[in-house]
Amino acid sequence: MKETVLKNKQIVLGVCGGIAAYKSVELLRQLVKHGARVRVIMTAAATRFVAPLTFATLSGSPVYLDVLEDTPDTTIRHIDWAESAQAVVIAPATANMVAKLANGIADDALSTFMLAVTCPVMICPSMNADMFAHPATQRNLSRLEADDVQIVSPGVGELACKAVGPGRLPEPGEILDRLICLLTPHDLEGKKVLVTAGPTREFIDPVRFVSNPSSGKMGYAIARAAENRGAKVTLITGPVAILPPFNVETVSVVTSDEMAEAVFARAGEADVIIKVAAVSDYRPLVYEDRKVKKGEEDVSLCLTRTTDILKTLGRCKPPGQVLVGFAAETHEMETYARKKTEEKGLDMIVANPIGPADCGFCADTNRISLFFADGRCLHLDLMDKSAAANRILDQVVDLVRKKTSPSF
Repeated sequence: MKETVLKNKQIVLGVCGGIAAYKSVELLRQLVKHGARVRVIMTAAATRFVAPLTFATLSGSPVYLDVLEDTPDTTIRHIDWAESAQAVVIAPATANMVAKLANGIADDALSTFMLAVTCPVMICPSMNADMFAHPATQRNLSRLEADDVQIVSPGVGELACKAVGPGRLPEPGEILDRLICLLTPHDLEGKKVLVTAGPTREFIDPVRFVSNPSSGKMGYAIARAAENRGAKVTLITGPVAILPPFNVETVSVVTSDEMAEAVFARAGEADVIIKVAAVSDYRPLVYEDRKVKKGEEDVSLCLTRTTDILKTLGRCKPPGQVLVGFAAETHEMETYARKKTEEKGLDMIVANPIGPADCGFCADTNRISLFFADGRCLHLDLMDKSAAANRILDQVVDLVRKKTSPSF
């Protein structure tokens, strides 16, 4: 089970009658995987697309279908569920349901329940492109936004009706991410955060290069968590096999020189810089523009130093900026981490061991230690990288507050 803000949260999932209802099954599965306690309300039309038994089995709770249905106790179900809900997601939300909610109509279980809801609400419209573009639908969505309802814009592409345009229900992963963002305290609101991730590649010839096994998972987790906490995030990434985080400006680079250029061009505007990328310390002194052919003799490769991006940032760090580095070490981790913190002008460095299968490169979990410029240290237990990202950002928020409010 992933450790996120959804753990033990009471979430109500509303499902309306559209072909995209099949995606709601996967959304429910992901919500449960993240530790949420989910209840499902379906419209009558939704049951024509997906059987209520599917949702009941995955949620472990009966599906609510009819305001007038009998309950095993004396509770009024739509009121009881509304009072206990900590968030509501309607996915898919049809044009009909959007119109009902915008105008306070309550003529079925879901719309009646929604009039009693006081917790955060997120709606994911899904419909034909012309129906979505219709002035009435747009007017209704604007009214819901004015009522503090979070609207997740539909995707653009080919629809079930063969039309092409906006109207596709976003993928479950995006809906989940937007829900996490909705429920996460925005303690980085208004801050610009620059994150680097992944490896760099230093080419020997057109087909060979010097690199390292960095997967980018830790950097991407931090970028995603910072965006969820309200920051405007730029992610500068080397070559990885991970989809970019939602609502994050992503800049792809390959070599250390490209990484340095991209970072230095944006560093001055950042309130926080978190250098997670495993940038190559050396590159081949000579690049061969044709593939070097294999011979019988051994070959020596001459290497030269690359730009120390982190050290350069530390030397020209503007007042108030928080600079965080990473150190992946095979031995004497604390000694090297403290030395890097001092030599590179860092506010904090995140260190982790290389070698154990459950942490470091490519692993989904990490065991990190945080070392601060003032000499403090914080050792954390093994946890998944999403949880580790938020623990790191907790300390970043504290550093930002101290720099902006010295008396804090």
